[in-house]
Amino acid sequence: MCHDAPTAGKSPFSYMNKSSALLLVLALLSGCQALPPTSADDSSPVEEVTPAPEKPTVYGSFSEETLFSLLSAELAGQRNRLDIALDNYVTQAINTQDPGIAERALRIAEYLGADQAALDTSLIWAKNAPSDLEAQRAAAIQLARNGRYDESMTYMEKVLQAKGDTHFDFLALSASETDAEARAGLQQSFDRLLAKNPDNGQLIFGKALLMQQDGDAEGALKLLEKNPPQDGEVAPVLLRARLLQTLNRGDEALPLLQKSIRQYPDDKRLGLTYARTLIEQNRIADAKVQFASLVQQYPEDDELRFSLALVTLESKDWDEAEGYLQELIDRDSHVDAAHLNLGRIAEERNDPQGALNQYALVGPGNDYLPAQLRQADILISHGRSAEASKKLAAARDAQPDYAIQLYLIEAETLSANNQTEPAWSVLQQALKLYPDELSLLYSRAMLAEKRNDLKQMEQDLRAIIQREPDNAMALNALGYTLSDRTNRYAEAKVLIQQAYELNPEDPAILDSLGWVNFHLGNLDEAERLLRQALERFPDQEVAAHLGEVLWAKGNQREAKKIWARFLKENPDSPLLRKTVLRLTGSETL
Repeated sequence: MCHDAPTAGKSPFSYMNKSSALLLVLALLSGCQALPPTSADDSSPVEEVTPAPEKPTVYGSFSEETLFSLLSAELAGQRNRLDIALDNYVTQAINTQDPGIAERALRIAEYLGADQAALDTSLIWAKNAPSDLEAQRAAAIQLARNGRYDESMTYMEKVLQAKGDTHFDFLALSASETDAEARAGLQQSFDRLLAKNPDNGQLIFGKALLMQQDGDAEGALKLLEKNPPQDGEVAPVLLRARLLQTLNRGDEALPLLQKSIRQYPDDKRLGLTYARTLIEQNRIADAKVQFASLVQQYPEDDELRFSLALVTLESKDWDEAEGYLQELIDRDSHVDAAHLNLGRIAEERNDPQGALNQYALVGPGNDYLPAQLRQADILISHGRSAEASKKLAAARDAQPDYAIQLYLIEAETLSANNQTEPAWSVLQQALKLYPDELSLLYSRAMLAEKRNDLKQMEQDLRAIIQREPDNAMALNALGYTLSDRTNRYAEAKVLIQQAYELNPEDPAILDSLGWVNFHLGNLDEAERLLRQALERFPDQEVAAHLGEVLWAKGNQREAKKIWARFLKENPDSPLLRKTVLRLTGSETL
């Protein structure tokens, strides 16, 4: 059967006309040679190579019904009815068990994202073409995608034994979202194969990936260091660099990457990882130089150009950043993001009208709401609230899919600029249109607390919790407010404890739990929790709470030290100043 694998992202029928569809079906009767099938990894480019001479494939004869079904499938594909094409090909793959039909069905299924059909047809292909390494590899990959790792390893081992290209790295990567037990079983399979093939780079790399996924960064790093990559293997170097970063040894990752870049100067992944590692090491100037070098090396890569613009923004080189962003707009690439960041540059230059002009050019997409937020904040903070409301109302009419978020932007921006009652009116209007929208209810609850309307706040938060009992944010907000604004401490602790069990790493919840323990007199537990919260989220409110707990425990020196540190960073913090004045009798320490 003539069967070319489709190019990644391209319809498997897009390169065929109706005549060639008929010829493809007729070829089932006689067999023919075509381009070799590509790897199941769609990211690999299709290479036009002349296949080595091989024994012609002998196909069985097919019934008239089968031929008609396949021709119908090809013609349906030409009319973009890929669902019909897939259904016909899968049916005939099952009925005929022909490997060529099964492969074509697999390619269509992969294009459509039809996971079950892809798995079924890959297994038919592998079963009926046992010597075809591509078929065995395709079955292994589809099994891994479906979490059937033991079976996947069986097929991949066949490829390994035949000395074909394996994808053990894919198997390991595909296990990242599974449970620890499945990963442990897969690692045992890797160990078994490594005992037979101790120098197989993909097996070593795959095992290191599995160890990383299980949190054993040290073990994964030692494994890679013990088994240096073979010539041409870059992925292990990249993983070593990531592991060093994870272990807070990023300074060691830099020379490793530099050495590899000298060895493989044309590998973009190495240069990009080096640039990102420089950023993580807060070496912004060096990162800018590296990104500039990459842009020079790959002038058509606008992702790199955009990264260079962002790094330049981070270093506050406004003129240079403006040039890169304008270049992106001229190239019709990252246009909305460029306008958004040009607006931010205008704000840094104290040019509010210039910023508004740039933000207004941002269209629907990922950058639309941030641009709307900045426009609203500029207008409202400059006393142009009516204009902001008019613009947001027009945006809601033009982009109804963003209506709820635009209401939230208007209300929260008004509230942030101490216009509480107009913000309240906006939320009331929004809730009339969207009475069941929980994000609007939550915003109204927070604004009600600001208005000292604790009854309304509690009513809204309990309505959210009733609808979503596992809403940790609502549980924590209600619990914290009850502990901070009332004496219902026991009730508050139950709510916060529920939030903590749902999200024990959230520093806001740790702060709330520490604060309610303080009110209940559990000072040691309060201190422990608040220290954890402050370490994870150095915030002036958490600092105020921890200082008060320490003060109550008689550790006034450390309390003052913490307050002084955060007052230096937040001199206008009303909460810190109020806490210090209440406990010390003075706003100065």
